[in-house]
Amino acid sequence: MTPTQLLIFASAGLFAGILAGFLGIGGGTVLVPLLVTLGYDYQQAVATSTLSIVITAISGTVQNWRLGNIDFKRIIAIGFPAIITAPIGAYLTELFADYWLKAAFGLLLLINIYLVRLRKRLKAREKQDSLETVTPRQIPHSKSQAALARISTGSTAGLLAGVFGVGGGVILVPLQILLLGESIKTAIQTSLGVIVITAISACVGHAVQGNVLWIEGLLLGTGGLLGVQISTRFLPKLPDQVVSLAFSALLAILAIYFFWQAWQSYS
Repeated sequence: MTPTQLLIFASAGLFAGILAGFLGIGGGTVLVPLLVTLGYDYQQAVATSTLSIVITAISGTVQNWRLGNIDFKRIIAIGFPAIITAPIGAYLTELFADYWLKAAFGLLLLINIYLVRLRKRLKAREKQDSLETVTPRQIPHSKSQAALARISTGSTAGLLAGVFGVGGGVILVPLQILLLGESIKTAIQTSLGVIVITAISACVGHAVQGNVLWIEGLLLGTGGLLGVQISTRFLPKLPDQVVSLAFSALLAILAIYFFWQAWQSYS
């Protein structure tokens, strides 16, 4: 590996780590396109991304724990279903053509933008209809509803981690806001913890298939480890509207990129 390649991988990991801490995503939405652009097969890009995400997510979660921003019960409740679905997602990558997977991911990103905006509208409506202040935990009206919402969220995130090489944060954050009524900051912090579980499960599934590029993944993960330490320190100081806008903007840009990549693969 040349010095230029080393610099590219370290810089990409650093950038992905910063996004992971700020937006609660594992960084795969950045790393997978990068690896594909560098000429790696889609399956290798997805698999290597999961290895990097394991390192980045663990680093960010430890940092959030030190700052007192982690609820491990919430993380386990959402993350446990992902252990089952992540390997299934890893297996599914072998069944579909690249352009279908890329187009599906682009569509998923656009759906997530809608989910975030929908939750904000619902919350505003609830405040108008009630004289009392609406708290995030009023959304699940029973324990069974809350449990079902967490299982659905975790299962979906695990499946996406395996199929798309992401930690699952692109779906974890919007679904926590929409189904569980969490604030965006709480959703991001919880998401990063759950990503540790989804990424490890997905990485194991891909390693069994021999798709993980270990050196590249470790380089990306090391850069991400540094980046996430920076961003997790600043997240609590940012207004919710700024974080929400940044999250939606990133998803929109990446959606356009993935649609373009899908068209290129199809052509």
